[in-house]
Amino acid sequence: MENVIKELVDAGQLAGAAALAWRNGEVVHAAAVGRRNLANELPVERDTIFRIASMTKPVTTVAALMLLDEGRFALDEPIEICAPELAHLRVLRDPEGPLDATDEARRSITFRDLLTHRSGLTYGEFHRGPVGRACAETLGAQIDNPLTPDEWIARVATLPLIDQPGAGFHYGISTDLLGLLIARLEGESLGEVLARRVFAPLGMRDTDFVVSREKRDRRAALCGFDDEGRLTTLTATPGRHALDERPEDMPFESGGQGLWSTLDDYLVFARLLLPDPEVPALLRGETLAMMTSNQLTPEQRAAARMFGQSIFAAGHGYGMGVAVVLEPEKADPMRCRGGVGTIGWPGAYGGWWQADPNDRSVLIFLSDNMVELWQMARGIGLDAWSAIASFHAIATS
Repeated sequence: MENVIKELVDAGQLAGAAALAWRNGEVVHAAAVGRRNLANELPVERDTIFRIASMTKPVTTVAALMLLDEGRFALDEPIEICAPELAHLRVLRDPEGPLDATDEARRSITFRDLLTHRSGLTYGEFHRGPVGRACAETLGAQIDNPLTPDEWIARVATLPLIDQPGAGFHYGISTDLLGLLIARLEGESLGEVLARRVFAPLGMRDTDFVVSREKRDRRAALCGFDDEGRLTTLTATPGRHALDERPEDMPFESGGQGLWSTLDDYLVFARLLLPDPEVPALLRGETLAMMTSNQLTPEQRAAARMFGQSIFAAGHGYGMGVAVVLEPEKADPMRCRGGVGTIGWPGAYGGWWQADPNDRSVLIFLSDNMVELWQMARGIGLDAWSAIASFHAIATS
């Protein structure tokens, strides 16, 4: 495991990474290799705090499902119960077409739609047409955003959907909106909701939307590649979606991408989803089973695309916040691969995890390497992602 990471560090493709394999109640291996900061040569350690990007989504999903268990909302209830500004939305006739060519939404977005990414909301960078530019210009930064939650929701209401609610899987801002809605229901910030409902019960002491001052020396610095493919430190991700120094008083908290965490914190969260009797049960058994079971129709799985590539047709489905292995022999390890029912979901900065209930194992890989889309097209930075596949092969052998 160490050698896989060290080869990439030595080749200048990765600043550093931390990885962990847990099976049947114990950590069977953990590795921390390379540097968490290129500028001052600080090493990656087991307690290094990484941005986990979309690994945030399952955490927000669990908090939302806790409210579902308490009867605070129903799955098929319109989200207008707590966001009246999102009533009467419009839907593009062509996802890549002009913004004024729309029809009325046939129905409201429901909480189920948000939980399964079938709301018709998307990420701007996934579309080259007018809606992509409109999302970027209207909503601004995806993570460290100066808008208030209410301002952000109001701006979402001005955007057309790219599909009818419930019709298809479109990866995007659904979980961000879900997080802000449960915060409204609770009368707290999303960070306060997650701290009280998830982090405190599970003992996740190093997970939050902002790293406290006394822990900042443990952060992994954001890294990326310059135009020549050389590894460099970033002060912000492309588009300034995430800043290296997030203001502590920034009100917007991204339930889809915004958390920082560590190997051991995310391990206990992943064990929650197995489930593990040694970890406090935050959800009813039937609710956890629903979250970790495929919710998409065969047609929705086949049609789901990300950057023009199929997401789920080859071996995976999607539950609520997680991919689910349906056909192990066809499953791509970059989502997750294990026995039937294995779950996981990666993050854009090189984070990855999976939990396999069949052999009761959890695998986690954390790094903070940002690769832009145009760089991927030129083959820059792809070697860092290969480390995850190699780690998976070693840890499951």
